[in-house]
Amino acid sequence: MKPKYYITTPLYYPSSKLHIGHAYTTVAVDTMARYKKQRGFDVKFLTGTDEHGQKLERAAQEAGTTPKAYIDEIVNGIKELWPLLDIENDIFIRTTDDYHKAAVQKIFKQLYDQGDIYKSSYEGLYCTPCETFFTELQLKEGNCPDCGRSVEKVQEESYFFKLSKYADRLIKHIEDNPKFIMPVSRRNEMLNNFLRPGLSDLAVSRTSFKWGIPVEFDPGHVIYVWIDALSNYATALGFMSDDDSNYKKYWPADVHVVGKEIIRFHTIIWPIMLMALGAPLPKQIFGHGWLLFDGGKMSKSKGNVVDPNILVNKYGSDAIRYFLMREIVFGQDGNFNNEVLVQRINSDLANDLGNLVSRTGGMIEKYFGGAIPSEQTPTEFDKSLVEMAESTCEKVENHMDKMQFNDALIEIWNLVRRSNKYADETSPWILIKDPDKKSELAAVLYNLSEVIRIVSILISPFMPRTSPAIWAQLNMNDSEILTWDKSKTFGLLPKEVTVSKGAILFPRLDIKKELAELEILGGGEPSASSEPAPKKSKQEGSPAKKEDDGIIAIEDFFKVEMKLGEVIECEHVEGSEKLLKSQIKVGGQMRQILSGIAQFYTPEEMIGKKVALVMNLKPRKMMGHLSEGMVLAAKDDNGNLSLLSVDKAVDSGAEIS
Repeated sequence: MKPKYYITTPLYYPSSKLHIGHAYTTVAVDTMARYKKQRGFDVKFLTGTDEHGQKLERAAQEAGTTPKAYIDEIVNGIKELWPLLDIENDIFIRTTDDYHKAAVQKIFKQLYDQGDIYKSSYEGLYCTPCETFFTELQLKEGNCPDCGRSVEKVQEESYFFKLSKYADRLIKHIEDNPKFIMPVSRRNEMLNNFLRPGLSDLAVSRTSFKWGIPVEFDPGHVIYVWIDALSNYATALGFMSDDDSNYKKYWPADVHVVGKEIIRFHTIIWPIMLMALGAPLPKQIFGHGWLLFDGGKMSKSKGNVVDPNILVNKYGSDAIRYFLMREIVFGQDGNFNNEVLVQRINSDLANDLGNLVSRTGGMIEKYFGGAIPSEQTPTEFDKSLVEMAESTCEKVENHMDKMQFNDALIEIWNLVRRSNKYADETSPWILIKDPDKKSELAAVLYNLSEVIRIVSILISPFMPRTSPAIWAQLNMNDSEILTWDKSKTFGLLPKEVTVSKGAILFPRLDIKKELAELEILGGGEPSASSEPAPKKSKQEGSPAKKEDDGIIAIEDFFKVEMKLGEVIECEHVEGSEKLLKSQIKVGGQMRQILSGIAQFYTPEEMIGKKVALVMNLKPRKMMGHLSEGMVLAAKDDNGNLSLLSVDKAVDSGAEIS
């Protein structure tokens, strides 16, 4: 019997068009669901929409329509985006679905009957967009601490849920199950900032608007958002319905993936609801960070949203999925940047993966007429390549099981880059010149094809369109050797590999042209490489500039942004004796930086080092590669360089001051 795996996204509030930040969450969950399916799990992947509340009621009134009609149009747009991003959810729930509404009413009634819900009156400060009450102390400059908008004083009769009754039990559960809330920083925040200081009982009904699920035994009240929306994870499986077979089969959820701004509701209110109902708690709630735009959270009101439709139509779903999962450390905030997107497509997808597939297929076609001979002689470079290929899957699994998507892709791309290096080491274009080396040439091209098979399996949860395209080009028709477990064994391809060379997987992009087009299309911010504004000429009669004495003011020093980074990947820059190209993790983002230190450090020595970086230098190209900062080093009298670092354990991303 297959093991069960149930994973969910949060419900999306259909108040506006989805942006790339929303897509980020769903792509991550889809990637995880695909991975588990490849591992042989019986997977249920849930997503949906939260469709009740005062905000939507008001928006519909302003639009001159009913709430349901207003919402239907937006939900249709959401459902159209998911296939565009190749997202394959198993269940899509709407909180306006009849079966959900009926189940929520039963949940509310049970909690009321057992004394966990009681009627009282409430007076507080309410943020309509966030659907949340706040105290005076929680406000930021008199406004909502989450979205910055104004709050309004609300006084009304409400039903209250006894959160405080279950607080100690929840604290014990979190302490006994250290992976219940992840990452660790979110767990500590919930314990120290909310649970241990003490919980207040929660208002769970409203009378000031009508667009919600009515309290069945008190029709003047509608059920407030959290009991309504949070219940979806169980009601989608048939909880509190006549057919709860899926609930019994798949519950408890293996993981709820949510944004950090709503983790409090998912790790406090939702578990306490389940405790009160006598139901098992989910195994894990994972609170990921925000996808930032120019340093700020994406928001329609701020005018800084990035339209995923534009990006997918321009670059394809796999390129966008790869960028989102590779560029950002899941669990931390990450920055969306058009220039980094285009550069990542060029460097990783076109130069590395695309080049490996294209050159391998091209050489098989050119040197052997499209079919590798079965007579093959090993070379001295084979062993290390085979060992790396056979060990990569286990490393990927270790990262994927912890939702470390970017680290999993780094491991896969280490193998891709090693394979390109193997091609350079064995030099098929030289072997072809010697008739006695024909069997060695055949072995080299077979080994490259076999690595491509393994890579194509490992990338398929991230890039579901690219893998079949690779299989078609190398005529990999045997599905038995394309399963996840078969990526752990080298040599499963038939010896006589044939090719049907197709289109280039990822054509190289003209960065300047792409950034200009994206600006016109509204897909992101102005390019960091846009032409600078012309300098103002010195006016006649202006005072002569004083000779520079080398002294700067403190405000000039503070303009330099310095942080600590960790080198994840490093390699020589082809054609340069001095340059190393490093992929450096800085908190929740990756930076590619070129440094003239190859005479003093090998790429192997660099990996894992914590280095001091200048972050806010204008990106520049060196030997055809983009460098996005500077690694700091000290130089002695003989010109020898030593990297600057720290003498204690400090996380990457820490500021240097």
